[in-house]
Amino acid sequence: MQLGDPMNEKTTRQSGIALVIGAGGGLGAALVERLAQSGDSVGAYQAVLSLGRSTHPPLDYGDEASVLAASRWVAARCADLQGELRLLVVASGFLHGETGQPERSWTQLDADYLSQVFRINAIGPALVMKHFLPLFPKHGRCVAGFVSAKVGSIGDNALGGWYGYRASKAALNQLVKTASIELGRYNRQAICVSLHPGTVDTALSRPFAKTGLTVRPAPEAAENLLDVLAALTLADTGALIDYQGHRLPW
Repeated sequence: MQLGDPMNEKTTRQSGIALVIGAGGGLGAALVERLAQSGDSVGAYQAVLSLGRSTHPPLDYGDEASVLAASRWVAARCADLQGELRLLVVASGFLHGETGQPERSWTQLDADYLSQVFRINAIGPALVMKHFLPLFPKHGRCVAGFVSAKVGSIGDNALGGWYGYRASKAALNQLVKTASIELGRYNRQAICVSLHPGTVDTALSRPFAKTGLTVRPAPEAAENLLDVLAALTLADTGALIDYQGHRLPW
């Protein structure tokens, strides 16, 4: 499968359909590949679907109509495959780019950068909640995992800096917590969590990987996250959980 392929999917052997949003990034692509491997620790899926800005259909957080259209495409694929969406992983994220870099001081706060980092890290995933969580079945286990970051923890913030990224991930965590409550009313066996993947060797984190910091390759990080998702219980829903399965403070 290549991103942009009209099918955007890999077929495996068992029932249930998995979806990765943000599949164009390093972690997202690794998640798709790991999920598509049959007979692994997280179980095989009937199909593994992927969406991002470069897929067909595209999913662009700057255009809610594209998010809606993508959700309708997923619903149609589930119907065609006679399967149910059982796993949703949102792996999109923004830290640095043309609009700016993470701030070291309040003197560097910039409206354009803040707008971009909130759109990708919080507003976009909120739109995914709006249009994709209703695709889950109303009965049986289903899991939604939103890739967040430990720096989004307010209780763990001892260094300061990175205002926009920290705040946008904290906003995502609140969105996930709130959505987990509503999703639990929709399906009592549904689980919705924020995930801290650790520092992963991707374009997002590579410029900020300090000497001595543990940096893991994307395939390893993907396997860790999927193992965590597979082991979640209802007691975990609404929590921020790291790649080792530990609950992090808000």
